[in-house]
Amino acid sequence: MKRIGSVIIVLWALCSAAPANAAQVSIGVSLPHVNIGINFPVFPDLVVVPGYPVYYAPQVEANLFFYDGDYWVYQDDNWYESSWYNGPWVLVEPDFVPVFILRIPVRFYRRPPAYFHGWVFDAPPRWGEHWGHDWERRRGGWDKWDRKVHHNPAPLPVYQRKYSGEGYPLRVEQQHELQDRHYRYQSRDPMVRKLRQERSVQRTPAQRGNPSTPRTRSQQRDGNTERERATIQNRNLHSRSGTVRPEQQRQKTKNGETQSQSRDGEYENRRGKNQDKEPGWAR
Repeated sequence: MKRIGSVIIVLWALCSAAPANAAQVSIGVSLPHVNIGINFPVFPDLVVVPGYPVYYAPQVEANLFFYDGDYWVYQDDNWYESSWYNGPWVLVEPDFVPVFILRIPVRFYRRPPAYFHGWVFDAPPRWGEHWGHDWERRRGGWDKWDRKVHHNPAPLPVYQRKYSGEGYPLRVEQQHELQDRHYRYQSRDPMVRKLRQERSVQRTPAQRGNPSTPRTRSQQRDGNTERERATIQNRNLHSRSGTVRPEQQRQKTKNGETQSQSRDGEYENRRGKNQDKEPGWAR
């Protein structure tokens, strides 16, 4: 019985330790993405913190910030980061939080923790006092910079205003696809770039799988995606125009202009007006 009891204790210890080790990655990001209870009904109003390349959300009851292309939240003594305003979020260790996030003055925390009480209102939190001397030694100089140098804030990803409520994208790969399509800003902060690179490396093959049409909450419910609707439209077009043979793909119009016919029966006038293009990228 003693031997059996010892085996059970060892197995329990191994099972308890495994998830904690698996969740840690080299750059300080803990995966998988988590829900920290933040659920804004719409895209939040963000205002620049004067003198900082950082935005804050004055009208929400959360310590929400936007910096260098990403959202940051300070909650329950932890920093979380996401590329979308409602997450999902990744936990970032204190050693890897960008310095300009650490430098945000106390007054711009909408829900400051109790230990902020008594700290200078217009100065950064005393992170060295809170996280200890070892952290202070590793992040030495985080609170010292040339305030005469102006740092421009990153443009806001305003395209996300179109995605709220039932239309908010759920999957991380779906969010990345939309961001790559609508937001061209390239991070400048070396720490932010490292965090993004680490997330990209840590994504599983399933997350990097076949790019599909993004599905929102409402699309997941009714299954009526844009691609499916396009397929139906193409079928209707074929039924009206008939099957197109390869030798019929080029025809001459009455006025001598050349048209190219696509496989689905649609014509594109080479001399006609340019087709509408997708709105320009944020810069």
